[in-house]
Amino acid sequence: MEKFNHREALKQIPPRPGVYQYWDAAGELIYIGKAKNLKNRVSSYFNKDNYKINAKTKVLVSKIANITFTIVDTEIDAWLLENSLIKKHQPRYNVMLKDDKTYPWIVIKNERFPRIYWTRRIVKDGSKYLGPYASVSMMHTILDLVKEIYPLRTCNLDLSPANIAAGKYKVCLEYQIGNCKGPCQALQSPEDYDQSIEDIKDILNGKTGLVIRKVKAALESAVANLDFELAHRLKRQYDLLEKYQSKSTIVNSSISDLDVFSIASDEKHAFVNFLKIMNGTVIQTQTLEMKKRLDETDEELLTIAISEFRSRFNSHSKEIVVPFEIEIDDPGIRFTVPKLGEKKKLLELSQKNVSFFKREKLEQYEKLNPEHRTDRLLTQMMKDLRLNQLPKHIECFDNSNFQGKYPVSAIVVFKDAKPSKKDYRHFNVKTVEGPNDFATMEEAVYRRYKRMLEEGGTLPQLVIIDGGKGQLSAAMKSLKVLGIENQLTVIGIAKRLEELFYPGDQYPLYLDKKSETLKIIQQLRDEAHRFGITFHRAKRNKGTLATELERIPGIGRTTSEKLLKQFKSVKRVREATEEELLSVVNKKQAEALKSYFELNKKTPAES
Repeated sequence: MEKFNHREALKQIPPRPGVYQYWDAAGELIYIGKAKNLKNRVSSYFNKDNYKINAKTKVLVSKIANITFTIVDTEIDAWLLENSLIKKHQPRYNVMLKDDKTYPWIVIKNERFPRIYWTRRIVKDGSKYLGPYASVSMMHTILDLVKEIYPLRTCNLDLSPANIAAGKYKVCLEYQIGNCKGPCQALQSPEDYDQSIEDIKDILNGKTGLVIRKVKAALESAVANLDFELAHRLKRQYDLLEKYQSKSTIVNSSISDLDVFSIASDEKHAFVNFLKIMNGTVIQTQTLEMKKRLDETDEELLTIAISEFRSRFNSHSKEIVVPFEIEIDDPGIRFTVPKLGEKKKLLELSQKNVSFFKREKLEQYEKLNPEHRTDRLLTQMMKDLRLNQLPKHIECFDNSNFQGKYPVSAIVVFKDAKPSKKDYRHFNVKTVEGPNDFATMEEAVYRRYKRMLEEGGTLPQLVIIDGGKGQLSAAMKSLKVLGIENQLTVIGIAKRLEELFYPGDQYPLYLDKKSETLKIIQQLRDEAHRFGITFHRAKRNKGTLATELERIPGIGRTTSEKLLKQFKSVKRVREATEEELLSVVNKKQAEALKSYFELNKKTPAES
């Protein structure tokens, strides 16, 4: 059996909050853990320099044959998900949770004049449970605030209409100190009590803004009344609520049995994520990879995956959350496409996991098979740019000049979405006088493809012109003269807004700023500019130096170019001995050079 390579596995794990699972060689889940940073936490198990690792953990690490993980939004979500999965699977090495300890819930009891309290045990008696709460102190803070704002009964008396009418009960100390309004003696109506319960439900469902505002008002009032003991207590409660995040995506026990599915796909693969929700918590999560055989739609693939997952996990949920409408004729199942609320958050969590899984898988494939990435990129470019063939051969033109002087054109070539530097070319502009960028582009395009046709070369599928409509029109003029304007696709790219122009099209095409197609076009444009400006500067520098030597009597352009070719710079010509100069020029010219440099000798400060 192939040995588990933890280094390769760690490369796929993100630095995000989540839950990780370790599996042994037999495919058994042996450990579940949570982490604020998955990559750092999992990496720590395989750190040879970590002497704090105990013998039991070393045994665990030695049995790991596979690592899976689920990313979540926050560390609190990771705590809750870890708790749910451990309760469901009871992995061998998660011994700390075998005492069946679980996170607490807040219950609104199903009774007349409902009590509100916390519990670790859920009873199916119609009561409403909210939670679980990963932070026990936060749960108690919210309960204390609720009780302070809404006086409720804490006794377990049977407050039936008959018992109250018979005067069976008397108010207790809680009523005397203002913690209860005395419903046991009909001092509070059921309608008034139920209105308080409805407000409390809103607060416990995550609408903490109301609580924060009321606590702030109470705090300010306590300070104004110099009640510093109360102010201190309220300040602590206020600070805790400010830090409290809005309700988690894994919180509401009213979602008792639900399946959630999402999909992400490309031309060859599809990935489907499944979340199983029971009593408001995720108890199962898995992502399935599917290879397309034909041109199946996302709806067809998702339908197949739903059937596979429900069969694999023996799920009989009557409601399934999906990202779009699905045509499945089953009267026992209701499909929901949520727009907001709890179910929308769960769908977003599923979509986040499937998108990450897809990205990591594709990157892994492309490392092992670079041609896979090339095919994907070229296919995407063909689709984005409305081409009729894959742009395996792309060429990009750019012009450079300095106030109309030293004009040059450059062409760079990409083959299979990668630079082919051996095919790069420079053009010294011959027919253009002054700063005329359009005429320069026209000449460069004409010379490039005239020579290619004469030599029997293969035309590119795509030509990119660095410039707007004017440069694009100039390029098309040359292609029409050559009679090849319909044999390749030409587009212009304007720098300011990254607009793409097509010949004869009045309106530009805008690509997503993050699209890989635009990134490749920008890379072509930038590479053409770099290549062209390098040649332009070299030509300009050479012209500037040659002009300085030409000022010397007896030294013309041809002689100055010979000197620069031999000595590479004016400084080296200045420092050359007479014998070295005579290897390039005659005696009279050598004397003229030495005399000129002697008269124009630079001081150290000027050098």
